[in-house]
Amino acid sequence: MTVEMPAPARAWPRLRLSDWTETRDTLHMWVQIVGKIQMAHAPLLNHWWQATLRLSPRGLTTVAVPYRDGAFDCEFDFLDHRLRIRGSDGGSRTVLLAARPVAQFYAETMAALGELGIDTRIRARPNEVEPAIPFAADDRHAAYDAHAAALFWRQLLQAARVLGKYRAGFVGKSSPVHFFWGGMDLACTRFSGRRAPAHAVGAPNCPDWVTREGYSHELASCGFWPGVGEEGAFYAYAYPEPAGYAEASGGPAGASYDRHLGEFVIPYESVAAAPDPDGVLTEFLSATYAAAADLGGWDRAALEIDPHRLQGHTGPHGW
Repeated sequence: MTVEMPAPARAWPRLRLSDWTETRDTLHMWVQIVGKIQMAHAPLLNHWWQATLRLSPRGLTTVAVPYRDGAFDCEFDFLDHRLRIRGSDGGSRTVLLAARPVAQFYAETMAALGELGIDTRIRARPNEVEPAIPFAADDRHAAYDAHAAALFWRQLLQAARVLGKYRAGFVGKSSPVHFFWGGMDLACTRFSGRRAPAHAVGAPNCPDWVTREGYSHELASCGFWPGVGEEGAFYAYAYPEPAGYAEASGGPAGASYDRHLGEFVIPYESVAAAPDPDGVLTEFLSATYAAAADLGGWDRAALEIDPHRLQGHTGPHGW
């Protein structure tokens, strides 16, 4: 397996999809289980934002999930390779992240919740994949390369850092930078404020009403997905897609519109290998958003804001 550990703190890790496909697919099932646990208890938010995972200093985590008169969280720790479940009453359990079937991980995770007194029922089969093997019967996905999992998390950290700066320039409705366990992608979405036509196409093993809730309003979305290319890709798309969007500029060299996906993409390696990865990715995000907003007739003056407007008023001399 050919991978590189990041040397400087901000290095962009390199990880070929072919080197960790089996681990990726197992991890995909694990994050679906934890995401569904969060969704079982958190109140519904627009576009399913209550169900997503977030980046943490050690991995991927739920938010503080309300339960009865307290709360709990679940964190994938990719440094110690444990799933940590913690309750506001002080109780905690861990589940080992190691090479073993999804069925075993599912059983141990649900048992750990039970031991903490967290009664949880989920629809125990994955979404947005084919075939959708029930978690309790999934002995097919059983690989876990700890090194690769940690590299993937560090890729997400770099992507989230740049996406967070991009998000700061928008004062309109915007999602957090968050991880969708259904598609296994990190995403950030901006909205024009207008409703969108009903979305007609759903993902495999995902009801149309789920997709329609996610795409209920006009949007421009972007993110990182370890599902295409040599090392994954950054993507950007608009819904509904305005006329001329596919012919617009995607920004930096290496970016192009993929008509099969219906998205602009730029390979992860094109960003990571650039002299200024942050600059290349920012150019891609800015160009694809501008195409969606201009061609879609968004009120950009009302929706955008200078992210540096309070510079000098924060930090050690600020409030």
